[in-house]
Amino acid sequence: MSHVFEALDEKLIEFIRRQHVFFVATGPLAGDGLLNLSPKGLDTFAVLDGDRVAYLDLTGSGVETIAHLRENGRIVIMFCAFEGPARILRLHGRGRVVVPGEHGFDELAGSFPARPGIRSVIEVSLTRIADSCGYAVPRMDYRGERSQLDAWARARGPERLDAYRAERNATSLDGLPGLPPPDGRAAHPAVVESPG
Repeated sequence: MSHVFEALDEKLIEFIRRQHVFFVATGPLAGDGLLNLSPKGLDTFAVLDGDRVAYLDLTGSGVETIAHLRENGRIVIMFCAFEGPARILRLHGRGRVVVPGEHGFDELAGSFPARPGIRSVIEVSLTRIADSCGYAVPRMDYRGERSQLDAWARARGPERLDAYRAERNATSLDGLPGLPPPDGRAAHPAVVESPG
């Protein structure tokens, strides 16, 4: 049975804390635009209060979520119980992208453990909170976090990460604006390697 909740209560927050992975989905306004669905982990999710959540957006090869949020703000975050009782929790809302240097970034980023490669914090004001049974979700055992993304970001350092973002994160697959180049600099043409 599905339930709709007015806000995130302690039971829902505890369920969220137990999950090792969550999924983020967004889409452009264009009917023929590409939808995006991304898995997230690495202790990058925080409940800010009963109506707001946030997650760290780490540097990656695409920028779909950022581009979609800047265009229309629509987002859904989904948690699945792979261990324990079956359950799915969906958090629908309006998201905003907060990049380093913008008002509120330091406060939001302080909700998470320090990580290399942070390109933004995605803050979501929740408009609908609902669960469902999750009976079709398989049971799976958690074996640990992967270290490759943090190692990749550390090895590049701030300047090469800026160049990578300018090259790979300026526009979405559909050509929507993503991240602006740092300090207005042009993309570095030699940076083509991917974290994944």
